[in-house]
Amino acid sequence: MTFKLKILGSNAAAPAHNRNQTSQLVQVNNHIFLIDCGEGTQLLLKKHKVKFSRINHIFISHLHGDHYFGLIGLISTIHLYGRVEDLYLYGPPGLGEIISLQLKHSNTTLKFDIKLKEWEPGEVETLFEDKLITVQSFPTDHRIACSGYLIKEKPLNRRIVKEKLPEGILPSQIGTLKNGKDVVDEDGNLVFKNADHTADPRKAYTYAYCADTKYTELLIPLLKGADLVYHEATFMEDMAERAELTYHSTAKQAALFAKKARVGKLVLGHFSTRYKNLEPVLQEAREVFSESYLGLEGEEFVLLA
Repeated sequence: MTFKLKILGSNAAAPAHNRNQTSQLVQVNNHIFLIDCGEGTQLLLKKHKVKFSRINHIFISHLHGDHYFGLIGLISTIHLYGRVEDLYLYGPPGLGEIISLQLKHSNTTLKFDIKLKEWEPGEVETLFEDKLITVQSFPTDHRIACSGYLIKEKPLNRRIVKEKLPEGILPSQIGTLKNGKDVVDEDGNLVFKNADHTADPRKAYTYAYCADTKYTELLIPLLKGADLVYHEATFMEDMAERAELTYHSTAKQAALFAKKARVGKLVLGHFSTRYKNLEPVLQEAREVFSESYLGLEGEEFVLLA
């Protein structure tokens, strides 16, 4: 199992200071999820040697251009590369209309189908689920409809201790032990006690992408205890009034959120172009929450290798 975050772009509004607009990859086992797709994302994918064919799910947080202007370019490129597999796209109402209009006026008929799911603004929705993980959207407090994304491993089965398994135990009985149950016979008599043959499961990990938002504590119950949280930090605290007016957050506010939500690590991003040097941004956050880090291009944050 693998669970890690890779930052591609983390600048707000426009590219500047060798920082590109928002996009990131989350790899969970065999899935590679692309979250947001700012202008130039496909160039960053190439730079970091990510195969386009491995990206089957793309999540867009909202329809401000720095979060999705790279999407039609990426779709066009994978069409030219001959993709035929379905592409799953998730985002706000209106995203489908935008993609359709762009394809219509370029007279483009894709070789693959786009399976689009437009989430309901203001709601928490499960968008993707398999045996191992779920991906949920959750509303943030921004000028237009905007959602973050919560990627969670499902509770894991208990671990079998092979050295403690008796000879001749049946596969079905091992399955029962993995599910945390004792093995009993038809008459209800104990055959194998679960605690004698298993160990506690490893921790199930959680990553939360807090898209553009002004400071709000409404999300703390949902994200409490998350192992890794990306939270926008567009401004520093001396620009708090500007942050409030534009529905963004400061580095201090992002750190305060992380502290109150008791998260494991905080990744800062969506930096204003006014900040060429990001060290003061990082220091502002670390004064409140020591496990704060800059979301710089190419940085990886590994929960499980």
